[in-house]
Amino acid sequence: MTLDTAWHHHQQEAEQAAAQLRTTTTIRERCGQLLERARRGESTWFELDEAKLDDAAHQVAEVTRRRFPKLHSVPFHSRWRHFEAGGVDRRKQLDELLHAKTHVQRAHALIDLAVVSVLLDAGAGPDWAYTEPATEETFTRSEGLAVASFHAFTSGLFSSDKEHPLQVDAHGLRGLSTDHLAPAFQVREDNPLVALENRAILLRRLGEVMLEQPETFGPEVCRPAGIFDMILGIGGPDIPRTADVAAHDILSHLLMGLAPIWPASNSIRGVPLGDCWRHSAVRGPGLTDGWVPFHKLTQWMTYSLLEPFMWAGCTVHGLDQLTALPEYRNGGLLLDTGVLKLRDAGVAANVWQPGDEVVVEWRALTLSLLDELAPRVRSRLHLDERQMPLASVLEGGTWAAGRELAYQLRNGLPPLQVASDGTVF
Repeated sequence: MTLDTAWHHHQQEAEQAAAQLRTTTTIRERCGQLLERARRGESTWFELDEAKLDDAAHQVAEVTRRRFPKLHSVPFHSRWRHFEAGGVDRRKQLDELLHAKTHVQRAHALIDLAVVSVLLDAGAGPDWAYTEPATEETFTRSEGLAVASFHAFTSGLFSSDKEHPLQVDAHGLRGLSTDHLAPAFQVREDNPLVALENRAILLRRLGEVMLEQPETFGPEVCRPAGIFDMILGIGGPDIPRTADVAAHDILSHLLMGLAPIWPASNSIRGVPLGDCWRHSAVRGPGLTDGWVPFHKLTQWMTYSLLEPFMWAGCTVHGLDQLTALPEYRNGGLLLDTGVLKLRDAGVAANVWQPGDEVVVEWRALTLSLLDELAPRVRSRLHLDERQMPLASVLEGGTWAAGRELAYQLRNGLPPLQVASDGTVF
């Protein structure tokens, strides 16, 4: 074997390992390993009390009933809920701006908005807020980031073409700096947004990556919405009447297309893995050994694209192939209801990094336990998986209940402090 052949073989192995770590089957299997370990009482960090799952399910069901009295129409957990902050129908506002566009062009705009808004959605921190000029309402955290990104999008901030402001394109993103983002998000010395520079870097990376993949993001104007055309095989102004797509296909295309934008610290032989972290107790074949994938932000993006695909007339199936989102509201729910308990209460006093083992394990246990919590919630609401997919359990739901408990107990702060790098939480 020549050196060149050996190098290609090594890289092929790395690519295959990365591909395996991009499936939700692997995500669930790796997280499941840590749940089984916790069940055996072998977790270094957490004690597990599964009897408390019923208490958590009761809490989630009550919050769901209160938020959505019409239980058969609980919407998906997605960015579009945040665009409704303050009871304002901002999608309707966008539809009015797009009234002269074709169905495909409208879908493109909605997908562009969702993608860029999700990439800007990592934790804002407790000291930032956004005041919407039109309503004079002030929003914080995820809702604030959503409303701010909505207005940044409609103002044309992410477009390089003044004639077509309602788009996100590669050239518009490549030139984006914190000097552009800061005023759009009302960032000042007395209104700091966590990891502002990292958010700008992430968007600039997206611009570069889209230009490198015209087959995915479009041959002429490279846009996130190019994924819509590629998945559906659209070559003209019309959407096929029989358009049908699996939710996991959307996720797979996003994971492949966006892989190079993530910080390169998590990689196998230079192949970026994204939201994928090491844990000493997790086993797997070959180069995947020790890795626990989550892909939270990309799955959040996928959840946020389900509706634009459906609004365009597509059938989307296999929603529950996607996993629960392992972030601090869902994870906080499990700690605050006693399903999980820190072995050392002092751990809560520290600020942890996303790669720290306690954080990796917290997220893994959260993801696995929410799969077990979901049927308990449905049972209390007398609904089945078809009526209430996991996406609706999250919205009803686990995220809202986790946030409510956090505000009751700690003025909104999560039970474990994780430093945001602008790409994970």
